[in-house]
Amino acid sequence: MFDFLTPTVQKAMLTATWETIEMVLISGVITVIVGLILGILLHVTGKDGLSPVRWLNFILSGIIVNITRSIPFAILMVALIPFSAFLVGTSLGPIAATVSLTIGTVPFFARLVETALRDVSSGKVDAALVIGSTKMQIIRKVMVPEAMPGIVAAVTTTVVTLIGYSAMAGLVGGGGLGRMAYTYGYTRFNPEIMILTIIIMVIMVQLVQIIGDWIARKVDHR
Repeated sequence: MFDFLTPTVQKAMLTATWETIEMVLISGVITVIVGLILGILLHVTGKDGLSPVRWLNFILSGIIVNITRSIPFAILMVALIPFSAFLVGTSLGPIAATVSLTIGTVPFFARLVETALRDVSSGKVDAALVIGSTKMQIIRKVMVPEAMPGIVAAVTTTVVTLIGYSAMAGLVGGGGLGRMAYTYGYTRFNPEIMILTIIIMVIMVQLVQIIGDWIARKVDHR
């Protein structure tokens, strides 16, 4: 049944799985850090935010986030190949792929964070203002903690998206399970390997979703 799993294929599959995990971990951490800051800025500088700054919000939301999100990831990934080579010294491999993965998902995650922050009760923010809390204290001690379930859900959704994106990155030299499915499955007419890579990715997605849902329930004190 598993005759196609020769020692060479097994080794390649393990390497591809690790490369996918590596891509998702690196780009996921950077996306969460940068996207969280960007999402907070989007909300705070918005029309009804703590510190409305129309021109800054227009640049962040209307130009950076909206334009980047409107570009299909496959096109963005190819367009960023020269930038990836400049930034990390190579256009091939999982490290190079993290550049396009991060740039492609930061705006997506930032918008989810902004949405989560909008759901925070304005009464709690007003109460914090009344007792003399600074804007930074309100962000750190009221807005972010109250929005944490939504932010955790946003992280989960983003990581799941990154797993899917990593497969596309593999087709242009990023490595990982996408490259494995193409090289060993598609080009060699071996559907079993393609199916196996899909199964591994489905397992990854399910694990991320289960862990994410569990954490979201734990941090939800409403």
